[in-house]
Amino acid sequence: MSPGAGILGTLARHFLLLSVLAFGGANAIIPEIHRDAVVVSHWMSDRQFADLFAISQASPGPNILIVTLVGYHVAGVAGALVATAAMCGPACVLVYFAGQVWNRFRHARWRITVQAGLVPVSIGLIAAATMVLARAADRNWVAVAITVVTAGLAYATRVHPLWMFAAAGLLGFAGLV
Repeated sequence: MSPGAGILGTLARHFLLLSVLAFGGANAIIPEIHRDAVVVSHWMSDRQFADLFAISQASPGPNILIVTLVGYHVAGVAGALVATAAMCGPACVLVYFAGQVWNRFRHARWRITVQAGLVPVSIGLIAAATMVLARAADRNWVAVAITVVTAGLAYATRVHPLWMFAAAGLLGFAGLV
């Protein structure tokens, strides 16, 4: 079954818009991807979205893989290609030209101010993504405890996140989650 042009057009529109809003990378727009895919379009459940996010983060490569996986879930290979191109294409062109200007003014006071101002915006967007994903994945007290312990370990130690994913996966395999 091939996806219709309508669904591919919808994917393209969603991710074209999101591509210009992704200050701080793909993780900064996770709440909006979630809203589009789960709440508005009903393409998947909260649990499916959380699973796709976990797969995208555990896989080698850029964190933008969540976009490819959502596109694939919605419309197969064509959906994956359309979503990825819509997300990456405009951003690449914009960054190329903005980078030329940005580099030209590397010592300008306004540039340093703007760059410093974008840091809390990026942190806030990523924190919002964290909350959306935690609410989607944590369905019982054990899952909440795993999330809190993992966040604490990530903050306080230098343990590689994949070890934390593996430990959480084992707890899930054991039936605790």
